[in-house]
Amino acid sequence: MSEHSPLDLAEGDPFGPHNLPYGVFSTADEPDRRRLGVRIGGHVLDAGAAAHALGSPYAALLAQPSLNPLLAAGRTAWRDVRRALTAWVTVPAHRADIEPLLHPLDGVTLHLPYEVADYVDFYASEHHATNVGRIFRPDGDALTPNWKHLPIGYHGRAGTVVVSGTDVVRPSGQRKAPTDAAPVFGPSVKLDIEAEVGFLVGTPSELGKPVPLADFGEHVFGLTLLNDWSARDVQAWEYVPLGPFLGKSFQTSVSAWVTPLEALDAARTAPPTRDFPLLPYLDDAEEEQPGGFDLRITVEINGEVVAEPPFSSMYWTAAQQLAHMTVNGASLRTGDLYGSGTVSGPEVNQRGSLLELTWNGRDALELAGGKRTFLEDGDEVVLTAWAPGPDGTRVALGEVRGRIVPSV
Repeated sequence: MSEHSPLDLAEGDPFGPHNLPYGVFSTADEPDRRRLGVRIGGHVLDAGAAAHALGSPYAALLAQPSLNPLLAAGRTAWRDVRRALTAWVTVPAHRADIEPLLHPLDGVTLHLPYEVADYVDFYASEHHATNVGRIFRPDGDALTPNWKHLPIGYHGRAGTVVVSGTDVVRPSGQRKAPTDAAPVFGPSVKLDIEAEVGFLVGTPSELGKPVPLADFGEHVFGLTLLNDWSARDVQAWEYVPLGPFLGKSFQTSVSAWVTPLEALDAARTAPPTRDFPLLPYLDDAEEEQPGGFDLRITVEINGEVVAEPPFSSMYWTAAQQLAHMTVNGASLRTGDLYGSGTVSGPEVNQRGSLLELTWNGRDALELAGGKRTFLEDGDEVVLTAWAPGPDGTRVALGEVRGRIVPSV
């Protein structure tokens, strides 16, 4: 056994063998060659080269520049590959083959690990939806009449999903304050974040055939942190009568790492008690696995923690969202990505957007670099998260980082 091996991780490393998220990387000596990688501690394993070295039947599948072929291979392949990877990084007999294929994270470039087919975003936090309702409808009901009957969502723009670390160019658009006589055009002055979790579809479904709750694990490969950047002033003016458009479509940032669902078995948790009866296709009371995930998210602006939203509080689950977006017969494609919607909890410091944290700009945040109501040029936002793992471990999700740069 070699000394000081990258595989000898510190006890409790949240990127240990119990995690093994997937990504895509390139190296300085071969910048144009993208490879499928798996994170282990502070290194990334070249998965294709490892599979070739150890004679895996999945070598061709893993020697790809994108995660999509593995996504399309289905649940049996996902399970087999994960078991093999776990053995490769834990069995001492494999170290001689594996260690030369490990690359330090600070020596590689990480890329968007999958090709996004469609992008859908939901609105699944009761706390977030209630806060938004109170902000914009102070004299009316906080929740719309349909909110507890179905997971509300909208179709986003797949082509503007970018990997963590990509700068966010401040978007321009029309905006009109209630006191303005006419709309004006210019850079957004209410640029916001939305701390979310994204779910990545692997196995496609047939057009015209809904996906039931029980088949969630057959279609969804894993999850990732997601920041759905939002221009609140553009959104407010365009929002009536249709849903989000230019206020959302300019950019959505995701982690460079996708955590397999299997890594989160210990984080499964029951969703909040539903106080409205659900239609049969959404009723998850008898499902074998609880539909919620106990994920603890942290939001930082310029290195300061501003919120810690709990994903376990989400009213609608990812399985219910998948069932709802296919119940009309819409088909799934490999690489479909859908966001949970802003994650917010019941406490002020658990709100996953500046819209809520500052109550639409009324209450500024006191940061070391100055007060903030919405994001200013130069601000850097970082989302991180962890979940309970097996035997008291933690499973870390890859961060989502983005810095605001001036409008072009």
